[in-house]
Amino acid sequence: MGKKKKASYRVTNLTEAPLSEDVRQKKPKLKRKFYERELRKLQIELVKLQEWIKYKGLKVVVIFEGRDAAGKGGVIKRITQCLNPRICRVVALGVPTEREKSQWYFQRYVPHLPAAGEMVLFDRSWYNRPGVERVMGFCTEQQVQEYFRSCPEFERMLVRSGIILIKYWFSVSDEEQERRFQARIDDPTKRWKLSPMDLQARTKWVEYSKAKDDMFNYTDIKQAPWYVVNADDKKRARLNCIHHLLRLIPYEDLTPEPIELPPRQDNTGYVRPPLSDQTFVPEVY
Repeated sequence: MGKKKKASYRVTNLTEAPLSEDVRQKKPKLKRKFYERELRKLQIELVKLQEWIKYKGLKVVVIFEGRDAAGKGGVIKRITQCLNPRICRVVALGVPTEREKSQWYFQRYVPHLPAAGEMVLFDRSWYNRPGVERVMGFCTEQQVQEYFRSCPEFERMLVRSGIILIKYWFSVSDEEQERRFQARIDDPTKRWKLSPMDLQARTKWVEYSKAKDDMFNYTDIKQAPWYVVNADDKKRARLNCIHHLLRLIPYEDLTPEPIELPPRQDNTGYVRPPLSDQTFVPEVY
């Protein structure tokens, strides 16, 4: 392991001011070259953070919540793009089974929590209950109120156990969500992202807003506060979120000394089998 150095990279030209769903700053579109350059810098820092998490045995949980098509999946992909999946993994659970529905609500999420030296990114999480389950009528109001009593205590237990718990809410305007939904309808490669539940959610925009306000009221706790990401501009949202994540976990640069590639082993009589004995993929392109 190389000599430890303080991580020195900091982005200074990206906004850090939290924005509500109704107050959005109009900014010029980011140029692609600038976006790609900044993303590359941030991804290098994420690799350094990954090595620090492994070295120090940290346990990190990052929750990504927000409205449908708010850009959660996009930022998760950019975070994990250059990281080791054995250290940083994504959890995106499907619809609970009948057995899981009979369990303690948080039970099916617990097995996915990190061990020492791991970071887990939850693409939606135990916040399904106060959100989609409540609005779409998949749970009772009594279950929701019990959730509001239990969730803060559950998260405090996680923090006391040594888990670093970070929660992001991706905020998107009605107009931008509609534009993204339409883009998914028009693009065959993205149509799978638009589920019947997403379409129903469009008709309950106000109910979702009220549910989100209730959720924040009960679960925006000191030990694990909510961080709101203005997500109308996907590129800015990705850069801002990754930049913020890097600032929340102090880390040091463990980049090893330059690596020198050793010489290849000399051929001492090895004979490769005939290529005709192997089945190759047709070279269509």
